Amino acid sequence: MSRQIRCEDLTKEAFAPFGDVLECAGTPDKMINAGLCGRYHDRAALDFGTDGRAGISLFDAEPRSLPYTLSLMERHPEGSQAFIPMTENPFLVIVAEDQNGAPGVPRAFLTAPHQGVNFHRGTWHGVLTPLATPGIFAVIDRIGDTPNLEEVLLDPPYVVVP
Repeated sequence: MSRQIRCEDLTKEAFAPFGDVLECAGTPDKMINAGLCGRYHDRAALDFGTDGRAGISLFDAEPRSLPYTLSLMERHPEGSQAFIPMTENPFLVIVAEDQNGAPGVPRAFLTAPHQGVNFHRGTWHGVLTPLATPGIFAVIDRIGDTPNLEEVLLDPPYVVVP
């Protein structure tokens, strides 16, 4: 038996409880480089705790397809985590509010080209889920000596549909 959730468009407003949408939307905050570059300034609340630092890693994830079976969620209690695609391909973003230390009912978002996300510290989310090849992402997250990963298996799983 599985439970079903439908994909939503990824918007700043809908995603706000879970993190930040990273995109060049609207008018740039300022023009730089002799007026040839629009800067969309300070678009994510990065948080690496008191004993961590920011790190940039590159991920190469295998693509999945819809419908997608969601059986694992994770969170990072010590810091935020940003997924920035290095292609124009869409990816699936799954998040859930915390309910007594476990994920609540998940929500699924489908990105548009040129969108990334930054999960707030402690936000339950699905694994990196590209929907096309290559699944290459820059990931900005906390680097530190203390554990920063909690995982929960979902039983029964959810099925994410378009």
